[in-house]
Amino acid sequence: MTLNSSLPFIGVDIGGSHITAAHIDSSTYHVIEESLVRQRVAPKESAEIILNSWVEGILPLVNGFPAGQMKIGIAMPGPFDYQSGIALFKGVQKYDALYGIDIGEALSRHLNLPLENIIFINDAEAFLRGELAAGAASDVKKAIGITLGTGLGSASNCKGAPKDVNRAALPFLEQNAEEYISTRWFLKRYHELTGADVKNVEELLNVAAPETKNQIFDEFATNLGSFINDFIADEDPEVLVIGGNIARTWAHFMPKLEQLVVNKKVKIRQTEMWENAALVGAACIWVNK
Repeated sequence: MTLNSSLPFIGVDIGGSHITAAHIDSSTYHVIEESLVRQRVAPKESAEIILNSWVEGILPLVNGFPAGQMKIGIAMPGPFDYQSGIALFKGVQKYDALYGIDIGEALSRHLNLPLENIIFINDAEAFLRGELAAGAASDVKKAIGITLGTGLGSASNCKGAPKDVNRAALPFLEQNAEEYISTRWFLKRYHELTGADVKNVEELLNVAAPETKNQIFDEFATNLGSFINDFIADEDPEVLVIGGNIARTWAHFMPKLEQLVVNKKVKIRQTEMWENAALVGAACIWVNK
C-alpha cells in the first residue's frame, strides 16, 4: 500500500475533547513528529467555537503548501455521515451543536482547500488502517481492531477493505456492548462497589483498594472476552489489535483475557502506534484515489 509521495498528506484525529493533526511520511507510514499539532476542544460549546478549534489545529499544517495539492484525511467519531461530511452528533454529550452542519464545506472554506481534498473516515476504521499499514497488524492480511476508551470502537478488514463494524451497538448482557466495555463502565462499577467517584480509569488504579481493583478488572476481562470471542468467530482474523486509553492498563486485564479467548490461533496484540494509528490510517484513505 503506497501513497502518492509527490503530494503532501495530513492525517487528522478528532476525539471527544481534542484534535490532533500531523503530516504523514508517505513512504514509511509514520507521523512526522515535528509537524504534530494537538490541542483541546470544548465539545459542548457552540458550533462556531468547535469549528474554529478544528481549523486552528489543521491550519499550521496547510500553510505553505499549494491549496490544490493538499490532501487531508480526518478520523471522526460517530455518528457522522462520512460520505457527505455531515455531522449527526445528537444526544451524545459531544459536538451536539454541529448537528446537520456540512463539516467538509466549512473546513474547505476556512482552510481554503478544495472540498474534494478532504475525506472523512470513522475513527475505529482509521485506527485499524494505521495498524495494518505500519503497526501491530502490518505482518498479516486479516485483522480486527478495537479501541477501548470513552466509547468502544471496532473495525475489520477480514471481508474486504477495512471498515467500521460498530459492534459497540450490539445487544450485550442487559444493554449494549459499549455499556460494559468502556470507561464509563469502570466509573459506574467503581461507584457501585465503593460509593465513591473517580474521573477516569487511571485515577481508579491509583485510589482503589487492591481487592476492588482486581474485582473490577476481572469483570472487565470477562465482558471483553465474551465480546472478543463473538467478534473473532464472525470475522476469522489472524490478529486482534487493541488500542485506546484502557489498553494502557494491559497488565491488569490481559492475563485473564488470554485464558478466556477461545480461538488460540488468533494473536492478540497491544497497539504499537497508539494515537498515531488514526492519523496514519486517515491519511491512508487516499490510497488508490
